[in-house]
Amino acid sequence: VLAVGGGSVIDSAKAIALGVPHEGDVWELYLSKKQPQSDPLPVATVLTIPAAGSESSPNTVITNEETRRKLGYGSPKLRPVFSIINPELFFTLPHRQMANGISDMMSHIFERYFTKTLHTDLSDSLCEATLRTIMKNARILNGNLNDYNAWAEIAFSGNIAHNNLLGVGREQDWGCHAMEHELSALYHVDHGAGLAVVTPAWMKYVSPKHQEIFVQFAVNVMGVEGSFREPSAIIREGISRLERFYRELGLPTTMEELNILPGDFPLMAEQAVSVRGPVGGLEKLDVRDIQAIYRLGCSNLQHA
Repeated sequence: VLAVGGGSVIDSAKAIALGVPHEGDVWELYLSKKQPQSDPLPVATVLTIPAAGSESSPNTVITNEETRRKLGYGSPKLRPVFSIINPELFFTLPHRQMANGISDMMSHIFERYFTKTLHTDLSDSLCEATLRTIMKNARILNGNLNDYNAWAEIAFSGNIAHNNLLGVGREQDWGCHAMEHELSALYHVDHGAGLAVVTPAWMKYVSPKHQEIFVQFAVNVMGVEGSFREPSAIIREGISRLERFYRELGLPTTMEELNILPGDFPLMAEQAVSVRGPVGGLEKLDVRDIQAIYRLGCSNLQHA
């Protein structure tokens, strides 16, 4: 199966590759997470949007339009057999898709970087360097969407962000992705835009219990300076700088900008835990936690 496109096209191709030899509805695999009895067809890709990293990952996420569920699935046999990445193909992308892609690939790193696993010096540094590279070149593209070198750096970073090199030896999180999937499933918002809202809200909610890794992020990635005797201040500034970066790219940072109604928070929270239970690795999040994080994404409900 040859996928020519971005993450949605590639993930759909992987679903097709799973479904062709599978006896039954392929959606059953996304619900059960069971390995298929027959090997999927080989998948190859021509990348047109650097974002999801699906061109080198064994994972796929698809939406069931009838049930309005968005779920993921992973198998080593779904990793593409080859992928063509040509930065010139990205020159015609709308600015919005560039920004969404940046948000998505950064989130793929966050999901691996924020961990309770210790003695991860090398992968910590690799995560931090990749995040800084993405932010630097995203700012270049923000002013010139035809910069070949910036697109090359972004495409390589998006690939590294999700081929799991940066996650080796680390307990990973994936709470933000689980929470955002419910936003984009119910409201059809862009995945990257949803992550730009959910991620800072998640950081605000979980960082008080995990100050060391968030101080490290604020200092090593966001360039925050200050007294280590005041870790909370350093963390707040780090999160604030991330939000300002998202806004610099034109991404939303509040639920209101996504037109998401607080009345749907209970449903989305229930859906997020319905398949595998509490989400997240750094901090296990139940329905109550997820609703609180959604509220932190609302400018008028942050203290409710």
